[in-house]
Amino acid sequence: MSTYEQQLEQPCTFRDGCGAINVIVEPRDKDLGGLTVRRALPSQRLRSVGPWVFFDHMGPAVFAPGEGINVRPHPHINLATVTYLFEGEILHRDSLGSLQPIRPGDVNLMVAGSGIVHSERERPEVTASRHGLHGLQLWLALPEKDEETTPQFIHYPGADIPETDVGGVPVRIIMGAAYGQQSPVKTHAPTLYIEARLKAGQTLELPAAPERALYVVQGCLDMGGTGLAAHSLASLAPEAGIRITAQENSLVALIGGEPVGPRFMEWNFVSSRKERIADAREDWKNGRFPTVPGDEAEFIPLPQ
Repeated sequence: MSTYEQQLEQPCTFRDGCGAINVIVEPRDKDLGGLTVRRALPSQRLRSVGPWVFFDHMGPAVFAPGEGINVRPHPHINLATVTYLFEGEILHRDSLGSLQPIRPGDVNLMVAGSGIVHSERERPEVTASRHGLHGLQLWLALPEKDEETTPQFIHYPGADIPETDVGGVPVRIIMGAAYGQQSPVKTHAPTLYIEARLKAGQTLELPAAPERALYVVQGCLDMGGTGLAAHSLASLAPEAGIRITAQENSLVALIGGEPVGPRFMEWNFVSSRKERIADAREDWKNGRFPTVPGDEAEFIPLPQ
C-alpha cells in the first residue's frame, strides 16, 4: 500500500507540517432553532481575508412542514452581502423593493452602501412540505470610497456563473477571475470566490491572491501533510503552487482578494468609521431606515 493510500485510510485531523497555512479556524456549531450555523469570520484568530469580513456556513438542515428560515427585516451599512446556496431556497426582500428567491447555484449580491434593510424568509410553497437548506452567507467590506454608495441589489442566475474543468475537478468562479474565467458578479475591489468539488484522490492547484482562505464545506483534504477537516477555514500564504488533495469526496470554497483596510464591526454594521456605526445604531433605533415593501409589520430590534 502506498503512503498516499495509507493517508486516505486515516481519519482527517489537524497536523503540523504545511508552511502554506497561516492559521486554521475551527468554527463552533450554533443551533438557531433547527438550523446549525458556523461562523468562520470574524474570529479571534482571523478577522478578515482580503475584503471578506464575515463568513457563515448554514446547514445542512431539514425543516418539517410549516418550519423554515424566518429572518425579520434588519439593516446593513457600508458593506455588500453575498448569499449562495447548495440546497433549498430563500426569499429575499429589501427596502429597494426587491423580491427575489435564491436557489442553488444563484448568487444574490446586496450592496448596502449608505444603508439598506432586508429580510430572509421562505415562500409558503416551500414551507408547506418537508425541505432542506444549505448554503453560505458572506460579507464584503466596501472600499472607503464606496462605503456610502447608493444601495443596490443584483441577482445572478446560476446559469450566468462560469464553470470550468481543472484537471477533472469542476470549479465555479463565483466572484473575480481564476483558471481563465471571469465572473460577471460585481466587485468593488479585487475579490476572489470560487467553489470546487473534488472526488477522493483528486488534486487541485489553488489560484493565487494577496490574501486567501480555504473553507471545507464537506469532506476532508490534505495540504502538504496537514489535514483539513470539514468546517475548517485555513488562511493561506499568497504564493502560487499550493495544492489540495481530497482524502474523500469534498466540497470547498476559496475566498480572497486585496484587503481594504481595518473595519469596525457591530451587529449588522461594518464601517471604516466608528462614528458611522454609532449613527447607524441611532437611525435604526429611531426608525430612520427605510422599510421593506411587503414586509413592514416586523423588524429585529437593535441589540442592547
